Amino acid sequence: MAESSVDQNPSSESMAKHAGEEITDRPVRVYADGIYDLFHFGHARSLEQAKLSFPNTYLLVGCCNDEVTHKYKGKTVMTDQERYESLRHCKWVDEVIPDAPWVINQEFLDKHKIDFVAHDSLPYADASGAANDVYEFVKRVGKFKETKRTEGISTSDIIMRIVKDYNEYVMRNLARGYTRKELGISYAREKRIMVNMGLKNLRNKVKEQQERVNEKLDTFAKFQEEWVENADRWVAGFLEKFEEGCHSMGTKIREKIKGSLGQSGNFTLIQYDDFDYDYVLDDDVSDDDSDNDQFEDADEYEENDNEIEKEKEKENGK
Repeated sequence: MAESSVDQNPSSESMAKHAGEEITDRPVRVYADGIYDLFHFGHARSLEQAKLSFPNTYLLVGCCNDEVTHKYKGKTVMTDQERYESLRHCKWVDEVIPDAPWVINQEFLDKHKIDFVAHDSLPYADASGAANDVYEFVKRVGKFKETKRTEGISTSDIIMRIVKDYNEYVMRNLARGYTRKELGISYAREKRIMVNMGLKNLRNKVKEQQERVNEKLDTFAKFQEEWVENADRWVAGFLEKFEEGCHSMGTKIREKIKGSLGQSGNFTLIQYDDFDYDYVLDDDVSDDDSDNDQFEDADEYEENDNEIEKEKEKENGK
């Protein structure tokens, strides 16, 4: 019934195992009992162990009603009918026995034809008030099968979590439409909880903003550090690429000009004050005839200019 453990008598377990092996013509009827409030996977695992304790097992599960439970253990969250129904939906359970007794006796075992009782080995106080173990009888007669508790989960743990975060659960239910009367709280308590939750939400938002700012500052600091470490290398690389680009562009321009000039006879265009344009061959051209032709053309230009001057003087004389 309890979720608790003293070391059981080793002979009791061995006796139960041996007796179970002798039953071959029918399923072994194993009984497990408890309160099963807020049914959780710890309950399910204990029932799984009971179901698998023998190759062919019929598992009966007893559950105490509200009257017995509230008297010997305390108030439950779920009613007895809700607890019975939860057990019926567990796949390891073959049969649910409602209104189970707090202490098991021979009469109960005979009534339900129970071969063994499965539970963890911790002692659980009986109804006598003398702190006697509820399972003392079945252990003594060799009909006790020990199961192991699941650590980290129990009904008491779940209730403790709810009590610990009581205000949050109240606010959650108020937001979902429950009234303060349904939650059993006064008007003043309702307002106090709302103010406290509002302040908590504000603190959480401020904390989130601080974390975002810190993240951005960290990112900026990393970028600044990276820039300081690599600035010289980045600038040198840029200048190197820029110089290469300028050199390449200058080379292409020179090649293009040289190609254009080469197609027109390898000469250079020079402008003089006395002539509109005079074409002079480059130094690498050494053809004498070409030189003479250039000078003859210049002489002709000079003679023509002299004749024009003389004609102008005659006209003025007249």
